[in-house]
Amino acid sequence: MLTEDEKRFYQRDLTRKGNYSLNQTAKKAGVKNFDKFHNSGYKGLYNGETADDIAKRKGLRYREDILDNMGSEELAANLFRITQTEARLKRDKENKKTLKQK
Repeated sequence: MLTEDEKRFYQRDLTRKGNYSLNQTAKKAGVKNFDKFHNSGYKGLYNGETADDIAKRKGLRYREDILDNMGSEELAANLFRITQTEARLKRDKENKKTLKQK
């Protein structure tokens, strides 16, 4: 059985890789303002809170990564947000492609 630290470390690595993949997909989809894009995701998951709001609530210092200050469950929720957003971007791209072909 994994300890909470081991789970957190594993989930943080998955989240880091997921964010990288999401950024690549978002760039291909035409996203220009990545701060606004990511804040929209945080707002959906955190009842309207932006990344700055979350950092303030957690008492983090300037530029301290909020993902590095989450437990395994919270990281898993963020990974879900990331995977669902990436899937949506890919679906939307395919739908636009299909509509152009008709």
